[in-house]
Amino acid sequence: MSGCGCEVELKDDQQKTVLYWLLAINATMFVFEIGLGWLSESTALIADSLDMLADAIVYAIALYAVGKSIQHKANAALVSGYFQLGLGVLILLDIARRLVGESEPHSWFMIGVGSVALIANVICLMLIRKHNNDEVHMRASWIFSANDVIANLGVVFAGILVMVLEQRWPDIVIGSIISMLILRGAYMILTDAKQELVSAQYTSEVSDKNKQSTCCNSK
Repeated sequence: MSGCGCEVELKDDQQKTVLYWLLAINATMFVFEIGLGWLSESTALIADSLDMLADAIVYAIALYAVGKSIQHKANAALVSGYFQLGLGVLILLDIARRLVGESEPHSWFMIGVGSVALIANVICLMLIRKHNNDEVHMRASWIFSANDVIANLGVVFAGILVMVLEQRWPDIVIGSIISMLILRGAYMILTDAKQELVSAQYTSEVSDKNKQSTCCNSK
Protein backbone atom coordinates (compact mmCIF):
# COMPACT_ATOMS: atom_id res chain seq x y z
CA MET A 1 0.00 0.00 0.00
CA SER A 2 3.08 2.21 -0.24
CA GLY A 3 2.38 5.59 -1.82
CA CYS A 4 -1.42 5.29 -1.58
CA GLY A 5 -1.63 8.04 1.03
CA CYS A 6 -3.28 5.74 3.58
CA GLU A 7 -0.79 6.63 6.32
CA VAL A 8 -1.43 10.34 5.81
CA GLU A 9 -5.20 9.81 5.94
CA LEU A 10 -4.88 7.70 9.10
CA LYS A 11 -2.75 10.38 10.74
CA ASP A 12 -5.25 13.10 9.77
CA ASP A 13 -8.14 11.04 11.17
CA GLN A 14 -6.26 10.51 14.42
CA GLN A 15 -5.56 14.24 14.72
CA LYS A 16 -9.22 15.08 14.07
CA THR A 17 -10.43 12.62 16.70
CA VAL A 18 -8.06 14.04 19.31
CA LEU A 19 -8.93 17.64 18.45
CA TYR A 20 -12.69 16.97 18.60
CA TRP A 21 -12.27 15.59 22.12
CA LEU A 22 -10.08 18.51 23.18
CA LEU A 23 -12.59 20.99 21.74
CA ALA A 24 -15.53 19.34 23.54
CA ILE A 25 -13.74 19.14 26.90
CA ASN A 26 -12.48 22.73 26.82
CA ALA A 27 -15.79 24.22 25.64
CA THR A 28 -17.65 22.39 28.42
CA MET A 29 -15.11 23.45 31.05
CA PHE A 30 -15.29 27.08 29.90
CA VAL A 31 -19.04 27.21 30.55
CA PHE A 32 -18.59 25.43 33.89
CA GLU A 33 -15.69 27.61 35.08
CA ILE A 34 -16.84 31.03 33.90
CA GLY A 35 -20.14 30.68 35.76
CA LEU A 36 -18.65 29.48 39.03
CA GLY A 37 -15.67 31.83 38.68
CA TRP A 38 -18.03 34.80 38.44
CA LEU A 39 -20.10 33.59 41.41
CA SER A 40 -17.00 33.00 43.54
CA GLU A 41 -15.45 36.36 42.50
CA SER A 42 -12.22 34.56 41.67
CA THR A 43 -9.75 36.22 39.29
CA ALA A 44 -7.81 32.97 38.92
CA LEU A 45 -10.92 30.95 37.98
CA ILE A 46 -12.12 33.55 35.48
CA ALA A 47 -8.64 33.72 33.93
CA ASP A 48 -8.54 29.93 33.71
CA SER A 49 -12.03 29.78 32.17
CA LEU A 50 -11.04 32.30 29.49
CA ASP A 51 -7.96 30.19 28.86
CA MET A 52 -10.32 27.23 28.30
CA LEU A 53 -12.32 29.32 25.81
CA ALA A 54 -9.15 30.31 23.96
CA ASP A 55 -8.06 26.68 23.80
CA ALA A 56 -11.45 25.59 22.44
CA ILE A 57 -11.15 28.17 19.66
CA VAL A 58 -7.54 27.14 19.02
CA TYR A 59 -8.56 23.48 18.68
CA ALA A 60 -11.32 24.48 16.25
CA ILE A 61 -8.70 26.34 14.17
CA ALA A 62 -6.39 23.32 14.35
CA LEU A 63 -9.24 21.11 13.10
CA TYR A 64 -9.57 23.38 10.08
CA ALA A 65 -5.85 22.93 9.36
CA VAL A 66 -5.83 19.10 9.47
CA GLY A 67 -5.04 17.65 6.05
CA LYS A 68 -4.10 21.03 4.57
CA SER A 69 -0.72 22.38 3.46
CA ILE A 70 2.10 23.40 5.79
CA GLN A 71 1.30 27.05 5.03
CA HIS A 72 -2.32 26.54 6.13
CA LYS A 73 -1.20 24.80 9.32
CA ALA A 74 1.35 27.51 10.10
CA ASN A 75 -1.20 30.25 9.45
CA ALA A 76 -3.70 28.45 11.70
CA ALA A 77 -1.11 28.34 14.48
CA LEU A 78 -0.37 32.02 13.84
CA VAL A 79 -4.04 32.95 14.31
CA SER A 80 -4.11 30.84 17.47
CA GLY A 81 -1.06 32.60 18.84
CA TYR A 82 -2.48 36.09 18.22
CA PHE A 83 -5.78 35.08 19.79
CA GLN A 84 -3.94 33.74 22.83
CA LEU A 85 -1.97 37.00 23.01
CA GLY A 86 -5.15 39.07 23.04
CA LEU A 87 -6.62 36.87 25.76
CA GLY A 88 -3.58 37.32 27.99
CA VAL A 89 -3.89 41.10 27.70
CA LEU A 90 -7.65 40.90 28.41
CA ILE A 91 -7.03 38.96 31.62
CA LEU A 92 -4.44 41.53 32.76
CA LEU A 93 -7.02 44.28 32.24
CA ASP A 94 -9.55 42.36 34.34
CA ILE A 95 -6.95 41.90 37.08
CA ALA A 96 -6.30 45.66 37.07
CA ARG A 97 -10.05 46.26 37.41
CA ARG A 98 -10.25 43.93 40.39
CA LEU A 99 -7.27 45.55 42.06
CA VAL A 100 -9.08 48.88 41.99
CA GLY A 101 -12.39 47.39 43.17
CA GLU A 102 -13.11 44.89 45.89
CA SER A 103 -13.65 41.16 45.61
CA GLU A 104 -13.72 38.32 48.12
CA PRO A 105 -12.90 35.05 46.33
CA HIS A 106 -14.46 31.89 47.76
CA SER A 107 -11.64 29.42 48.43
CA TRP A 108 -13.72 26.23 48.30
CA PHE A 109 -15.08 27.14 44.88
CA MET A 110 -11.54 27.75 43.67
CA ILE A 111 -10.24 24.44 45.04
CA GLY A 112 -13.21 22.39 43.82
CA VAL A 113 -13.56 23.89 40.34
CA GLY A 114 -9.78 24.06 39.89
CA SER A 115 -9.52 20.35 40.73
CA VAL A 116 -12.22 19.40 38.19
CA ALA A 117 -10.49 21.55 35.55
CA LEU A 118 -7.15 19.92 36.42
CA ILE A 119 -8.59 16.43 35.84
CA ALA A 120 -10.10 17.57 32.52
CA ASN A 121 -6.81 19.04 31.32
CA VAL A 122 -4.76 16.03 32.39
CA ILE A 123 -7.09 13.96 30.18
CA CYS A 124 -6.50 16.48 27.34
CA LEU A 125 -2.74 16.22 27.84
CA MET A 126 -2.89 12.42 27.67
CA LEU A 127 -4.97 12.57 24.49
CA ILE A 128 -2.57 14.87 22.65
CA ARG A 129 0.68 13.46 24.06
CA LYS A 130 1.35 11.30 21.00
CA HIS A 131 1.00 14.31 18.70
CA ASN A 132 3.32 16.79 20.46
CA ASN A 133 5.95 16.35 17.73
CA ASP A 134 3.52 16.54 14.79
CA GLU A 135 2.98 19.58 12.56
CA VAL A 136 2.92 23.11 13.96
CA HIS A 137 -0.86 23.23 14.54
CA MET A 138 -0.63 20.14 16.79
CA ARG A 139 2.46 21.43 18.59
CA ALA A 140 0.47 24.57 19.38
CA SER A 141 -2.32 22.43 20.83
CA TRP A 142 0.21 20.56 22.98
CA ILE A 143 1.59 23.82 24.40
CA PHE A 144 -1.92 25.01 25.31
CA SER A 145 -2.77 21.74 27.06
CA ALA A 146 0.47 21.68 29.03
CA ASN A 147 -0.01 25.30 30.12
CA ASP A 148 -3.56 24.52 31.24
CA VAL A 149 -2.42 21.82 33.65
CA ILE A 150 0.04 24.27 35.24
CA ALA A 151 -2.66 26.95 35.44
CA ASN A 152 -5.11 24.55 37.13
CA LEU A 153 -2.53 23.59 39.74
CA GLY A 154 -2.06 27.32 40.36
CA VAL A 155 -5.81 27.85 40.88
CA VAL A 156 -6.00 25.02 43.45
CA PHE A 157 -2.91 26.35 45.24
CA ALA A 158 -4.36 29.88 45.25
CA GLY A 159 -7.61 28.55 46.72
CA ILE A 160 -5.72 26.87 49.55
CA LEU A 161 -3.78 30.08 50.28
CA VAL A 162 -6.96 32.19 50.24
CA MET A 163 -8.54 29.78 52.74
CA VAL A 164 -5.52 29.64 55.05
CA LEU A 165 -4.55 33.33 54.92
CA GLU A 166 -8.09 34.71 54.50
CA GLN A 167 -6.70 37.20 51.99
CA ARG A 168 -7.58 37.78 48.33
CA TRP A 169 -4.06 38.52 47.07
CA PRO A 170 -3.15 34.84 46.28
CA ASP A 171 -6.11 34.79 43.85
CA ILE A 172 -4.90 37.95 42.10
CA VAL A 173 -1.28 36.75 42.01
CA ILE A 174 -2.19 33.38 40.50
CA GLY A 175 -4.50 35.09 37.99
CA SER A 176 -1.55 37.28 36.96
CA ILE A 177 0.71 34.23 36.64
CA ILE A 178 -1.88 32.49 34.45
CA SER A 179 -2.00 35.52 32.17
CA MET A 180 1.82 35.50 31.95
CA LEU A 181 1.70 31.79 31.14
CA ILE A 182 -0.79 32.48 28.35
CA LEU A 183 1.39 35.29 26.95
CA ARG A 184 4.45 33.02 27.08
CA GLY A 185 2.56 30.29 25.22
CA ALA A 186 1.43 32.83 22.61
CA TYR A 187 5.05 33.92 22.07
CA MET A 188 6.23 30.31 21.64
CA ILE A 189 3.48 29.50 19.16
CA LEU A 190 3.93 32.68 17.13
CA THR A 191 7.70 32.08 16.93
CA ASP A 192 7.21 28.46 15.85
CA ALA A 193 4.56 29.37 13.27
CA LYS A 194 6.66 32.15 11.74
CA GLN A 195 9.66 29.81 11.45
CA GLU A 196 7.45 27.24 9.71
CA LEU A 197 6.22 29.88 7.26
CA VAL A 198 9.78 30.97 6.44
CA SER A 199 10.83 27.33 5.99
CA ALA A 200 7.81 26.60 3.78
CA GLN A 201 8.54 29.69 1.66
CA TYR A 202 12.19 28.65 1.24
CA THR A 203 11.18 25.09 0.27
CA SER A 204 8.69 26.46 -2.27
CA GLU A 205 11.33 28.75 -3.83
CA VAL A 206 13.86 25.91 -4.07
CA SER A 207 11.21 23.67 -5.67
CA ASP A 208 10.35 26.36 -8.24
CA LYS A 209 14.04 26.84 -9.10
CA ASN A 210 14.48 23.09 -9.55
CA LYS A 211 11.47 22.94 -11.83
CA GLN A 212 12.80 25.82 -13.93
CA SER A 213 16.23 24.18 -14.10
CA THR A 214 14.72 20.87 -15.20
CA CYS A 215 12.62 22.62 -17.82
CA CYS A 216 15.63 24.46 -19.26
CA ASN A 217 17.76 21.29 -19.33
CA SER A 218 15.03 19.36 -21.16
CA LYS A 219 15.05 22.01 -23.88
